[in-house]
Amino acid sequence: MMSTRGLSAWIKKFSTINPSETTRETLSKDSNWFEQWLVGIIDGDGSFTFTGTNGKWSLELKVRQSSYNLRLLYHIKSMIGVGTVYVPKNGRTARYRLRNVEHIVLYLIPILDKYSLLTSKYYNYDLFKQAALILHNKNLSGKEKDAKLTILNTQKTLPNNYISPRWRIVNDIVSSKTDASIVMSKPWLVGFTEAEGSFFIGKKGGNRYVHYFVITQKLDKMVLIAISQILEIPFNVHKTYFAVETSKSSRIINIINYYTNSMKGMKSLEFRIWSRSFKKREKYPASERYEYLAKIQDQMRNIRSIRMNENYQVIHHKFKSSK
Repeated sequence: MMSTRGLSAWIKKFSTINPSETTRETLSKDSNWFEQWLVGIIDGDGSFTFTGTNGKWSLELKVRQSSYNLRLLYHIKSMIGVGTVYVPKNGRTARYRLRNVEHIVLYLIPILDKYSLLTSKYYNYDLFKQAALILHNKNLSGKEKDAKLTILNTQKTLPNNYISPRWRIVNDIVSSKTDASIVMSKPWLVGFTEAEGSFFIGKKGGNRYVHYFVITQKLDKMVLIAISQILEIPFNVHKTYFAVETSKSSRIINIINYYTNSMKGMKSLEFRIWSRSFKKREKYPASERYEYLAKIQDQMRNIRSIRMNENYQVIHHKFKSSK
């Protein structure tokens, strides 16, 4: 088991490696992959806002991540070429932010119009886009812009059971892997998984550890049904959320095959540890396997507890142990 200091140094080294260098041979260099991946990230952890006070309006795209995943946010910034990465003093949640109206119109909107958002965040994006185009329109006076934006601002409430218009291509019904794949690309799903997915090890039945893969959402049932079709894992309805989740070994093997060498952020490190331990677990006799997987569980928890500043310096690390 790695020491706290050793683990922190390892995380810092991994974080500062250029993601494009670590996967140069296995990931497409085509910007289309990045753009679809980015849409998946935004569908998972992005938000669109426009606000106004006394005729002054501001726009913001924000992508949130734990500060230990600065690698992902700086990758977004480097690929788009604009925006900023912000880490608060407490070091908890870092953000990629894009506020400049011209940059939004020139760099962001073309991507999101080319590759549509698949979740209900499309609704907020549509309002955000309209607001950006109004502010960018040099033919409108300040008063005209303010009037149009004020009206737009009253439309922010998400309609009940809203579905992204992208799903109309399959008539808002996903009944097969083919249907799902028409709408949902692999780069999008990789990005969405980096934002919303969880690879972890947990106890089952009280006396053994198993590998789990889970994605949960409070909204967007259609999205999770499509993911369940593509990954061939169960879709479940819980009391307050929807989920795709599995711990079945044959399905975990499929998950590993699907995501290997595909991720850009620190989730790739979590996945690597998780998938390797799944393959190695059978090498241990039952009496030692429990201890081995307990240590891997600790390692993954410790990784997630690390917080960094904008210079990749570890500023907080809460050690956790299952013992």
